[in-house]
Amino acid sequence: MLSTLEVATVVIVGLMVGVEFSVAFVLNRVIDALPEDSAQQAHAHGGRMLGAVMPVWYIGSLVLVAVWAVAGRGDPGPGTGLLVSAAALLVLSVIMSLLLLVPINNRNKTWTPENRPADWREQLNRWARYHYGRLALIAAAFTLLAVARG
Repeated sequence: MLSTLEVATVVIVGLMVGVEFSVAFVLNRVIDALPEDSAQQAHAHGGRMLGAVMPVWYIGSLVLVAVWAVAGRGDPGPGTGLLVSAAALLVLSVIMSLLLLVPINNRNKTWTPENRPADWREQLNRWARYHYGRLALIAAAFTLLAVARG
């Protein structure tokens, strides 16, 4: 049972890293190449869609790591320390999301070409910079989980 939990956690966190990597290095670049109104509308739609899914994924991943740490606490070796470190990185990613990324996303998802602010691109560029930091945190957490599983 613990082995299944470990594999599921690594896969789910790994998929989250992949999605966020794709947002950072593929989707945002494709969207930014669209004409201005289309780009802004695509960012708003993406903010609504992913803004509804990603909180569940982030919190769910953290819960899975916590369950794994509790379930495997009797196992010898460095696994518990790696799991605690991975959980700490995921907590930091959630805090970073709530404090830095979500406020920008909440504004972005309501914008239209008619009501967007003059600095909408600058705000989305700031979101992207914060997103790179968050991606680094969750990628490091994923690496720790993969090592703990190994």
